Amino acid sequence: MRAAVAVPACLAVVLSVAACGLTAPRSNDGFADLDSLGIADTDRVLTLSVGPALLRFAANHIDDDPEAEALLRSLDGVRIRIYEIDGDADRVVTRMDRMSRELQADGWEPVMLVRSEGEQAHMLLKVVGEQIRGMTVLVCDGESEAVIVNLMGEIEPRQFGGVMVALDVDAAGAQGVEPAAEPAGDAG
Repeated sequence: MRAAVAVPACLAVVLSVAACGLTAPRSNDGFADLDSLGIADTDRVLTLSVGPALLRFAANHIDDDPEAEALLRSLDGVRIRIYEIDGDADRVVTRMDRMSRELQADGWEPVMLVRSEGEQAHMLLKVVGEQIRGMTVLVCDGESEAVIVNLMGEIEPRQFGGVMVALDVDAAGAQGVEPAAEPAGDAG
């Protein structure tokens, strides 16, 4: 009889945690529906899903970085998956290319693709109306590691440089690149 009570109690706890904003919301426009990079070729070493409640909590505890605080407040969710490649790295790269194409078929816009000596990095944006609602970054070093990051929320173009530095994405040494300034007269 105790086991019959424990299962519904555990289910209720899991549902309440998911509903209170501790995990990234699947219903968000910026949620990227992503497959695995392949059980036979990878070992997922980290899965992180952070929702709005934890992001706001983190933002409240950043005192010395107003840009990071603003970014955390603008996000509704962050999902990170880190894989160790322990099989065929070429198949992992092929799956990552397929993920990028599937996201594009689902309305995501590719804004960056870097390929160099087996390494690759994709950046895609989900735009709804005129607002960027999601960013997904897919990175593979071509040998030992692959990383997938999905940000959900209202992302401003001026935050891209900070996001890329925070995610430690080195686009061929271009970490310090900032978006071009808006032309005069476009304010408003």
